[in-house]
Amino acid sequence: MIRALHRWPGLLALALVTVLSLSGAALSVFPATERLAAPQAWAELTVAALAGRIEAAHPGLEQIRRAPSGRITAYWTGPDGPGSAVIDPATGQGAGPADPGGAERWLSNLHRSLFLGDGGRIAMAAGAAAMLLLAMSGAALAARRAGGWRRWFAPLRGPLAGRLHAEIARLAVAGLVLSSATALWMTASTFGLLPDGGTLPAFPAEVSGGTGIDPARIGLLAETPVSRLRELTFPYPDDAADVFTLKTDRGTGYVDQGSGRLLAWAGPTGWQRASETVYMLHTGQGAAVLGAVLGLTALAVPAMALTGVLVWRGGRRGRPRIRGNRPADRAATILLVGSEGGSTWGFAATLHAALTDAGQSVHAAPMSAFAPGRYARAERIIVLAATYGDGAAPASARGFLGKLEAAGAAPAAPLAVLGFGDRSFPGYCAFARTVSAAAGAKGWRSFLAPDTVDRQSPQDFARWGRALGQEMGIALELSHRPAQPETQALALVSRRDYGAEVQAPTSILRFALPPVSPRRRLAGTGFARFRAGDLIGILPEGGSVPRFYSLASSRRDGFIEIVVKRHPGGLASGQLTALQPGGTVAAFLRRNPGFRPGRGRAPLILIGAGTGIGPLAGIVRDNRRRRPVHLFFGMRHPGSDFLYGEELPGWQEDGRMARLATAVSRGPRPHYVQDALRADAAQVADLLRSGARVMVCGGRGMAAGVAEALAEILAPAGLSPAVLKAEGRYVEDIY
Repeated sequence: MIRALHRWPGLLALALVTVLSLSGAALSVFPATERLAAPQAWAELTVAALAGRIEAAHPGLEQIRRAPSGRITAYWTGPDGPGSAVIDPATGQGAGPADPGGAERWLSNLHRSLFLGDGGRIAMAAGAAAMLLLAMSGAALAARRAGGWRRWFAPLRGPLAGRLHAEIARLAVAGLVLSSATALWMTASTFGLLPDGGTLPAFPAEVSGGTGIDPARIGLLAETPVSRLRELTFPYPDDAADVFTLKTDRGTGYVDQGSGRLLAWAGPTGWQRASETVYMLHTGQGAAVLGAVLGLTALAVPAMALTGVLVWRGGRRGRPRIRGNRPADRAATILLVGSEGGSTWGFAATLHAALTDAGQSVHAAPMSAFAPGRYARAERIIVLAATYGDGAAPASARGFLGKLEAAGAAPAAPLAVLGFGDRSFPGYCAFARTVSAAAGAKGWRSFLAPDTVDRQSPQDFARWGRALGQEMGIALELSHRPAQPETQALALVSRRDYGAEVQAPTSILRFALPPVSPRRRLAGTGFARFRAGDLIGILPEGGSVPRFYSLASSRRDGFIEIVVKRHPGGLASGQLTALQPGGTVAAFLRRNPGFRPGRGRAPLILIGAGTGIGPLAGIVRDNRRRRPVHLFFGMRHPGSDFLYGEELPGWQEDGRMARLATAVSRGPRPHYVQDALRADAAQVADLLRSGARVMVCGGRGMAAGVAEALAEILAPAGLSPAVLKAEGRYVEDIY
């Protein structure tokens, strides 16, 4: 609901809000320039003294005005006709023209009414209302994305466009709420919808009848400092019944022009004071610094509009249109989808179509829209859930577990959970398992055992569909063709070959960076942004399922590098290891947020064997801040497959790596990487007690041996790999 409230006003009012913000940002400059340009009165100067100076310089003085910026303007009628000027209070002489420049006048009319009078004012008020709704709903979404209001400035994850949108919003939202709310107040005041009109005292019924008093002799003017003045209006010449009218920040009064006596006085009402404060907050008049800050926040609106459109378009591309989607309160089958990149929505669309063709009424929605109260007619609820990172909720499932926990009781309709993931990752379908466990704890009845789909396998999905159809008593054949990811051609620049002597042919392949369009760069898609440890998907010729390899380079290295071992009969590895410089492969990028070195200066313990050295070498190469890095690397023989053997000594010499420990498995004394850890048990234990982070990359057997060795090393200190994982200090990329 909040997301829809944020999305549609933004898209519908995009042009109006952009004009409103840009013109407001331009106008915010004028209070500061006016303050700097206008001659200022010193604190001791009184209204009486100022009036005397101006009247001496400009006979026929009719009015003196003081703006919140301190600029003093005088109006008179002299022998040459009407005149006006900005006044230097030190001399009473003119210091510049009284009228604002044409640019300021043009921008003011654009900002207030689009040059359309009252109709334009209403349109701009609608734009301000849209901005207020966008700011408030955006704040709620930003807090939700960060994990709560207390984590308002927590680091964000995800594509660049989405992160920029949220980062800018977090900095600008307070200013945008203030600007839009005060704009609506001022519009209401303009149309007389607020009781904030100035209260004037009753005009005196009797005056002295005298004229011509010197303003310097009027006690009230002599007691009023110029800093409190707003306006002083002189009596009409030769009209003995007229009076001086003095307006200050404390009220309005009438002064007899013959005796100088105060005849009547009225202070401002609460509404009037509130409107004056709102005017100051909105325009920055009298608060130039605030005006400049609000101007900067207004400039955030076009940036958020651009990034917001990119996020919206990305979401539409990732989520297929589902035809015949029934309302939730009229559907027998509810499909709830948790997807990060959009692929799970493709499976949901296939399932929705098949069930609909079988005569079922089906409603599909993101898991974040979970609303048990709307499922009155539901006979079953099916959850299709991917996993983000190492077990986190994907984008369209955020908030689901909280809503389930807050629900008074589990839905009456039984549940089926299908997880989507990649079995080569340790967090395989972890979020789906979490959902199943939470549903069980809530007492939610299942009608189908939890199941999984590995690497978007159509066969796994069809098998599960047959089981679902059997449970429902219908024939259900799910024929799903996963949408192929958008790939780019990578040209091989160089290759280094190892391992032939030990029957483990392995190559370090370096590709040139493909060109990145401005749209991709802003959206953070394609190869616009990547780090060592992210994944590159290779679509081999003649294959439909991509093979993923861990990246051994970061974007700022200026190239794409992977380590590939040739497997007998391996379609992708065979093509890659046969590739020669100049040849190309079709590839795409996938983030791997669960395998990161983390921030800070805590030591890193990197452990890998064979091709697992790839992302670890990339992390060492990227260690420009000289964080303490201890690398444990296992190989078959140093003469055949010492991967990165040429670079590692240099990285150690320049401080990017603190220590290198190797283990050789082929030789008179076979030694594995877990044995190297045990040999350095004391140092490893000290590092882990001091907050070190462990990163393991390689085969499952190696990873299991490393975990066993670390469990032995850590036992005396009361620690274990499970504890380190819970603390986020033990991450794996295993296959």
